[in-house]
Amino acid sequence: MDRSQGTAAGLVLAGRYRLGEVLGRGGMGKVWRAHDEVLHRTVAVKELTAGLYVAEADRLVLHARTQKEARAAARITHPGVVTVHDVIEYDNRPWIVMQYVDGPSLADAAKESGEVAPREAARIGLHVLSALRAAHGAGVLHRDVKPGNVLLARDGQVLLTDFGIAAIEGDSTITRTGELVGSIDYLAPERVRGGDPGPASDLWSLGATLYTAVEGSSPFRRTSPISTMQAVVTEEPPAPVNAGPLGSVITALLRKDPDDRPTAAETEQMLLAAMEGREPRAAQAHVPTQRLPEDARYGYPGSDGSTARLPRAAQQTAPGPGPATPDAPGPGGFGPGTVPAAGSAFAPVTRRGGSRRRTALVVVVAAAVLGGGAGLAAMEYGKSSGASSGPEAPGGRAAAATTPATPPAASGPTASAEGGGRIPDGWHRVEDPEGFSLVVPKDWVRRVQDGQIDYTPDGGAHRIRISVDADPDFDHPYLHMRNMEGQLSARLPGYRRIVLEKNTFRDRPGSLWEFTWHETKDHPGPRHGIDQMYYGGPGGPEYALYLTAPEEGWERSRERFDTMLRSWRAPG
Repeated sequence: MDRSQGTAAGLVLAGRYRLGEVLGRGGMGKVWRAHDEVLHRTVAVKELTAGLYVAEADRLVLHARTQKEARAAARITHPGVVTVHDVIEYDNRPWIVMQYVDGPSLADAAKESGEVAPREAARIGLHVLSALRAAHGAGVLHRDVKPGNVLLARDGQVLLTDFGIAAIEGDSTITRTGELVGSIDYLAPERVRGGDPGPASDLWSLGATLYTAVEGSSPFRRTSPISTMQAVVTEEPPAPVNAGPLGSVITALLRKDPDDRPTAAETEQMLLAAMEGREPRAAQAHVPTQRLPEDARYGYPGSDGSTARLPRAAQQTAPGPGPATPDAPGPGGFGPGTVPAAGSAFAPVTRRGGSRRRTALVVVVAAAVLGGGAGLAAMEYGKSSGASSGPEAPGGRAAAATTPATPPAASGPTASAEGGGRIPDGWHRVEDPEGFSLVVPKDWVRRVQDGQIDYTPDGGAHRIRISVDADPDFDHPYLHMRNMEGQLSARLPGYRRIVLEKNTFRDRPGSLWEFTWHETKDHPGPRHGIDQMYYGGPGGPEYALYLTAPEEGWERSRERFDTMLRSWRAPG
């Protein structure tokens, strides 16, 4: 092989991979089109050329990185990650045999067209995000997300490649002190500063990649590596002018502080909106001028598939009705008014808007689950709630208040539910102080616990929760449910989706989510949950009617849910 020219066309590696033309080249090496003469397929072969011109010690490091790339990619099973077929040794260097992608890179596409349309860029971003989530789930950080590593197949598929500087959780870092690897203008600020990268670092690089796609140029590239690094750390990117609804998503991803960036689940929801040409309202939570002050943060995700929790301020101050009994802790052991540690699964959520506070409008009938019966996902509510967490109990936790259900407005076999149906024997309609109404079995009592209103016959093993968000942050209930599932699917033991789909409820846009899991804490054992969301009008309010109960006897619980659903009357 002629090293001076790097000419290898026609070379057969390992007796089977015949090299063709060069598909691309970078600082670390070349990528060749090749023919696998054993399986008769086209493959891509990555040649490490950088090691030809460096000292022996540096060559060993580069070779180790190449081997690490293969191991990293092999740990990820996802259609959006380029598959590694083989790693071979030739000319004292490793060569990686990979899946061949028929199509240009995002860098080439942007260069040819000048810019990528915002909705197409959002679609590409969704595919890259999905691949990154799979990588992060396998304990792999990519650390070099950039347009050149995003491949666009001609059939519309989007694939992420080049895990050559990936960090595998548990591996020692293959680099030297003070060495910075990766494309500088796509490195997250914390990496430039020498900090440890995390999944948020890859999301920052995704934001810079999407900026380049829609604007046609990198947001931080300057005339020298030093000035580029300074721009990454200290300068804000120029406002994108061609991004349309994708602009706010890019701005959110390019926040300097990793804690200020959206999560992968939030990013997915925002990219879905941008792909459909809609402004992603949730992105405004991450715009610096529209952050909520600390005392206005309204809640945090729960863990049981339910949909609401009171704001911290409301939990601390609202009086509790009725006699008090000791309260169970909130999710993960947090009591009402307790702020979880930063970075925890239940950390407070920051939303868009000024300093307005919202309080929860919640009702419940099904099972308390993970972490002591907390709600699934924090929601915002437009009207002040009379719900409370009760007076303080020993140890600083609020007490749960149990009171009889509100006397029904009508009862008996001839009283009608919504739509003229009969109220079943043994049931009655309750007019809740929060303005909504529904029918429940007569032995179910109203109980306020952890700032939530329950209707339950057995301390929460069976319960229903109804929540109202006067000004929802999601453009459709289905997007809200997708967001919640992204948060919970990894945290609920044995989570299994039964259905998650759009539907119509009361002639309004809605979504239905049914799932099961295995509860290990409160009311342990197989659990079942079902949630119906819908919008009461254009843009809201959003209503969520959720029931959870043990898996055993679910048919009867589902019948109860249907009865309650038919009887539901919204506030006002």
